Amino acid sequence: MQIVDQQIFLEEVPVTQIAATYGTPTYVYEENRIRENFRRALRAFRKYYPDFRFFYAIKANNNLAIANILRQEGAGIDAASVNEILLAQKLGLGGNDVMFSGNFLSDDDIQQGLKSGVIFNLDDISLLPRVLRYGRPDLLAFRVNPGYGQSEVGDFVCNAGPGAKFGLHPDHVLDAYRQAKEAGVTRFGAHMMPGSCVRDPEYFRFITELVMDIIGKAAKELEINFEFVDLGGGLGIPYKHEDHVLDIEKAAELVAEVFKSKIAQYGMKPPQLMMEPARYFVGDAGYIVGTVHAIKDSYSRIIGTDVSMNTLARPAMYGSYHHIYVNGRENEERIPLGLCGQVCENTDYWVKDRPLPKGITLGDLIVIENAGAYGYSMSYQYNGRLRPAEVLVNGKEHYLIRERENIDDLVRNVFVPEHLRK
Repeated sequence: MQIVDQQIFLEEVPVTQIAATYGTPTYVYEENRIRENFRRALRAFRKYYPDFRFFYAIKANNNLAIANILRQEGAGIDAASVNEILLAQKLGLGGNDVMFSGNFLSDDDIQQGLKSGVIFNLDDISLLPRVLRYGRPDLLAFRVNPGYGQSEVGDFVCNAGPGAKFGLHPDHVLDAYRQAKEAGVTRFGAHMMPGSCVRDPEYFRFITELVMDIIGKAAKELEINFEFVDLGGGLGIPYKHEDHVLDIEKAAELVAEVFKSKIAQYGMKPPQLMMEPARYFVGDAGYIVGTVHAIKDSYSRIIGTDVSMNTLARPAMYGSYHHIYVNGRENEERIPLGLCGQVCENTDYWVKDRPLPKGITLGDLIVIENAGAYGYSMSYQYNGRLRPAEVLVNGKEHYLIRERENIDDLVRNVFVPEHLRK
């Protein structure tokens, strides 16, 4: 994003052109930013551990245009569900290019996962006998919950530690791999989820050491080799302008240092090192362009826009912060204002007492920052408010990559019995 003479551009496309062409609200993604983010991180990790690969956690943004950018850069896909395996297949990816990390799987999930031939990453030891009932994965991993987790976007999204629903307790790891070996599995991997949106390089060193001690003991005692160790995601971005940027170079150096040290300590054959971020790649490359439709002076002044909680769920769900720009007014005096959407819920009043331009008025365009991850993918239909369009920009070019929903999408797959039509 850039601001020239108070006009906001996404890459080289003015937001006024986006609004005029596609309407609002619209999600907009900067292609070159996504590529830069990926290359920066990959360069850092391969510098310190050459046998390294990223998988993209497609749950964060499942638009196939966005996923294809990352596929072109060399990413595999981390799939949290069978449908995300199918999305990966639409990208032309399968086998060891896809990590299936579902949790609390149904028998149907298991059978479809096995049929797909992707890497099976089991969330609990209890799943193993159910998986073996239908087949034996060629390559099997377990997700380890090392007992610690960290999140900079709230406890709701801390995906490790005693309060998380994910992963094996450390005390169960040895038995899990033992049972898998006794069942005839010969190829193994290991996985963990360190947390969410972490910007402290030292934490990644700490959590890597923790999980390597757990799986290193299993490798030594059971005499098995791990073909890969997946450290999960968690690479963070700053949501507030005063927040520091993650030093990705330092994080990579610390992770590789402790990783190599633990390989040597436990006499392990060096595994491939993997991570599966998403937010770090796409979060700060995405924006929402919206319009001010109404202004209310009541107990306070509230700016009403077409960006509702169904468009961007994160603030209403767990109080997340997204910076807001107002096109043409960034140099104006600011006063505390509220901002809301059009949904009939008070949680849709998702900005309160935020310093915004004093002169904001009807028809102004707002631009919401850091909306590329867990934005559109968490949007939903409510109050008859439909999902927005998605647009990709590259230099001066812009492309529609998902149409705006219409009323037909709201009633699609709905059937009214004949007796109710009378």
